[in-house]
Amino acid sequence: MIQGMENQTSNPLLSLSSSSLREEKTSVLCRLSYRCLPFNCSSIHSSVQDFRRFSKQSSEAAGRILRYILLSMVKQALAVAAGEEEVVPEAEPAGPLPPPPPPPPTAAGAAVLVPPLNFAMVDYGVFRSGFPDAANFSFLRALHLRSVLCLCPEPYPDANVDFLRANGIRLFQFGIDGYKEPFANIPEDTIREALKVVLDIRNHPLLIHCNRGKSVCFQHRTGCVVGCLRKLQRWCLASIFDEYRCFAAAKARVSDQMFMEQFDISSFKLCQASFSS
Repeated sequence: MIQGMENQTSNPLLSLSSSSLREEKTSVLCRLSYRCLPFNCSSIHSSVQDFRRFSKQSSEAAGRILRYILLSMVKQALAVAAGEEEVVPEAEPAGPLPPPPPPPPTAAGAAVLVPPLNFAMVDYGVFRSGFPDAANFSFLRALHLRSVLCLCPEPYPDANVDFLRANGIRLFQFGIDGYKEPFANIPEDTIREALKVVLDIRNHPLLIHCNRGKSVCFQHRTGCVVGCLRKLQRWCLASIFDEYRCFAAAKARVSDQMFMEQFDISSFKLCQASFSS
């Protein structure tokens, strides 16, 4: 039987090109594909029955395809029985993924870089963050800062002053008192002086931060300075407010956004869109 089928059957899949024959090939393959594995007597018998039934109803081209598939199944079944080929077992369903490996231990003496709270890059050479403490000094040292712009009126901590002095970093401090709505009083002159420091590229890389505390409420002063800088960089108000709300979160203040909208930039020379250019 096998030799007779071999004489009548070449590879018909390579000779079919018309759309109608391709459709018949696809139909036959779909109906027989689920019986291709495992190769055992039951699947071969079922395929023979399918061959006899479909060969009466299909065209000559579809019959050639059926004979070719059946012959391939019989050949592989005989090879398995003779021990010449192994049947690949069905893959077991994947279980839960193993936990990720633990991080490698820190080498002795290696500095751990911990950024300050809410640290982010404003532009090339300009950064913003919450109030840095001793745990952040290694990270700030890696930034090679030239200047720090502090927007809080309280005296700068001695530990921070010693760090700045040891690394040759200049401190600019513009005290802006905290406030709560509706008693908003944002000193425009102080914001202008702070902007002059930010715009002077001789002070870059520069870090802007405001008062102590882990609450986002201390990001309002920094947000106002950055928002006015964005206005100088010709950002639209929608983008300025989106960035402000990203850092202020649920404590975004309407008074801050009104201040940025009404801030007059006519006395400034419009700066380029980015310090990197």
